[in-house]
Amino acid sequence: MYAVVELGGRQWKGEPGTRLQVNRIATAAGAEHVVDRVLFAHDGTKAQAGRPYVDGAKVVCEVLDHPLGPKEISYHYRRRENWRKTRGHRQPLTRLVVRSIICGGVTVGEAPAKAKRSAAKSQPEASAPAASPSSGRMTRTSALKPQIKSLAKKPVARTKSATPKDKTE
Repeated sequence: MYAVVELGGRQWKGEPGTRLQVNRIATAAGAEHVVDRVLFAHDGTKAQAGRPYVDGAKVVCEVLDHPLGPKEISYHYRRRENWRKTRGHRQPLTRLVVRSIICGGVTVGEAPAKAKRSAAKSQPEASAPAASPSSGRMTRTSALKPQIKSLAKKPVARTKSATPKDKTE
């Protein structure tokens, strides 16, 4: 299933797992953002087009972070006037990942991120026994020492130099 949504004045096509980079949204990182401006939804068998939006359709996204876009340089110049102006701009952006699409009572995609995190917390983690230095565990440097020794530069055998002999005849 995929959906076309309107977000930040632009139209985006997304399906569960799609990452979007949109203009800054006032939602904290790690929070859930629900987009209800769904213009078009397709579930593989039937398509629903909205007028202008599809009724009851939502796209649930998770906010990953709030980066800045690439640096854009604006340079203005007026000839013969010794007038120059340079300005830089970085667009504030928001990275989203589409978690699920809800359309006509049917939910496609992963469970909401909050439910996933709580389920992960409730499961006990299998802890590996702590390895102490005396347990015979090889550290990274000790594992590399034989390789380092074999890679050491060996002295070159000296041979007679091939310098031209003086001709004194």
